[in-house]
Amino acid sequence: MLAAGSDMAAPSPALRQRRAAAGGGAPEAPERAVAGPAGSGAGPPKPPGTFWLTRIVLLRSIALLYFVAFLVAYHQNKQLIGEKGLLPCKLYLQNVKKYFKGKINLDALSYAPTIIWFLDWSDMDSILDYLSLFGLATSAFVLVTGCANMVLMAVLWVLYLSLVNVGQIWYSFGWESQLLETGFLGIFLCPLWTLSRLPWHTPPSSIVIWGFRWLIFRIMLGAGLIKIRGDRCWRELTCMDYHYETQPVPNPIAYFMHRSPWWFHQFETLVNHFIELVVPFFLFLGRRMCIVHGLLQILFQVLLIISGNLSFLNWLTIVPSIACFDDVSLGFLFSSKRGGVKERVAQMQLKEAAGEQLPLRYGCYVRKVVNISFGLLIAYLSIPVVLNLLNSRQVMNTSFNPLRIVNTYGAFGSITKERTEVVLQGTSSLDPNDPAAVWEEYDFKCKPGDLKRRPCFITPYHYRLDWLMWFAAFQTYEQNEWIIHLAGKLLAQEEATLSLMATNPFAGRAPPRWIRGEHFKYKFSRPGGKHASEGRWWIRKRIGPYFPPVNLQGLKKFYEDRNWPYPVRD
Repeated sequence: MLAAGSDMAAPSPALRQRRAAAGGGAPEAPERAVAGPAGSGAGPPKPPGTFWLTRIVLLRSIALLYFVAFLVAYHQNKQLIGEKGLLPCKLYLQNVKKYFKGKINLDALSYAPTIIWFLDWSDMDSILDYLSLFGLATSAFVLVTGCANMVLMAVLWVLYLSLVNVGQIWYSFGWESQLLETGFLGIFLCPLWTLSRLPWHTPPSSIVIWGFRWLIFRIMLGAGLIKIRGDRCWRELTCMDYHYETQPVPNPIAYFMHRSPWWFHQFETLVNHFIELVVPFFLFLGRRMCIVHGLLQILFQVLLIISGNLSFLNWLTIVPSIACFDDVSLGFLFSSKRGGVKERVAQMQLKEAAGEQLPLRYGCYVRKVVNISFGLLIAYLSIPVVLNLLNSRQVMNTSFNPLRIVNTYGAFGSITKERTEVVLQGTSSLDPNDPAAVWEEYDFKCKPGDLKRRPCFITPYHYRLDWLMWFAAFQTYEQNEWIIHLAGKLLAQEEATLSLMATNPFAGRAPPRWIRGEHFKYKFSRPGGKHASEGRWWIRKRIGPYFPPVNLQGLKKFYEDRNWPYPVRD
């Protein structure tokens, strides 16, 4: 029920400007009144305000999102930022190093924090693979076991931070910073070394729980404010008339939702405003309203997941909402069998209620200092974020610190009213201007192309190239030089690049002599109408050329000027 716009997760410049940061938000003390049994009603009662089970759910949820992110990285990084990638990260790091007088100093590290600075760049593809595989293995362990410590969660955070900061335009979306901020909070949920789902000497800190709540508050309020201050269609309640058709990667349900009556689209927009501008304040109205907030936000994100392919953004936004629920609320997720996690938590709570306390160790006092320091850090880094929320010139999806610990968020400040697509075509003709030349189209994995291909459903997975092609369609190829790089690689039929495509019309025969980009306007066909009866999900109309026909020889100087490796036919 949220509409797509041209600035949703819009790419930032390759060399992002960093600014100093700060923050705020004081946690409300958790309620300690006695409540009924957790979960199914079996077992002793547990008081609300404890978060042992909440921590397990949070850690597994964070691990799941890390797993998806590293899986996307493993499948696509070599083609996008590898040795022969569309925007090689080695070249990017060399340019950053050159900018800072050829040294890997604190300025360079602050500008692009990544452990790749300290590794051997002679085989960048292997480095990218190892980072992704290490992240996959670590996140899978946390996901399966529900056990984590600060070391494991910090490893996941550092690995993904290292990829994001060399990912350039491919990693310049709001959900990358959101995953890093969420993952950073996850570090402080855990004990330093202990690997246990219930580390008794390290209870979940209320400061960290409120860190998650502060995150979902900023995400939703930022998204709501950017809409009210942005495109007038949000104020006129008409944005949903366009969303389902113009969002970056529609799914089959969007095809039918687009044809909903006007009054339903207006209702959707009103609900959107309520969820984003009113519901976030429920967090500060006590336990019950906090739970209502969590339920509404999760339901809202599920509806967005059903109606579009917005990468893992909506899945990720569910995670901090889990912190709205205490052990009593989440008990139903755990088995009531004897000796299970839920029973052990209940027994511990009974001992605590009876006045039995675990002896405080030296590490417990250190942990309290760490938690308080963590809260002060989040408060300090939130200062520019809060000022941005209050500013009429609010910016979204921006980091005010190089480690992306506390960030601004927002979505869909402006809405595209028409869908345009860039279609890449190749020909074997000697003369690209010959009217008899036969141009054959390349299809991407998920973005609209073939009129008869059903829209895909891929969330939470993400095709980065498809997403950037959506942005390129309402810009120019001069603003997206990587698309000419892509054309050259298709001319050379590089296998790695072709793996990003759904079809290769020249498979099994000589590569094309020319590639061109054509610009089309796309619209959904009408369900039950003439085009739909012919099997077409889309109808389109040619706008004109997007970029002129190019061949490999003609692109040689283009590649040399940018220090890109010249494509070689596999």
